[in-house]
Amino acid sequence: MFLRKVEGPRAVTLPNGLVMTQADLPDPKTRRWVASRKAAVVRGVLYGLISQADALIRYGLSVEEFHGWVAAVADHGEDALKATALKKYRQS
Repeated sequence: MFLRKVEGPRAVTLPNGLVMTQADLPDPKTRRWVASRKAAVVRGVLYGLISQADALIRYGLSVEEFHGWVAAVADHGEDALKATALKKYRQS
């Protein structure tokens, strides 16, 4: 079995007891960002699986876009990342 060398930990344990690995992160070529992929990147950064700088480079995200995802999750949960929920969770 061949294990590819990766920076940082290979897996982290989330507060709910689930284990998140590098394989759970979206493909670096991702162009269609659904809520579950956004949430996986946010969880990966928040729990130390990948650094924020690496995530921004790997996925071609801006700092503002990523912080918007983090703020949406912090304020309203992962449902706020859905494109159809933007109007519902948008700040006035």
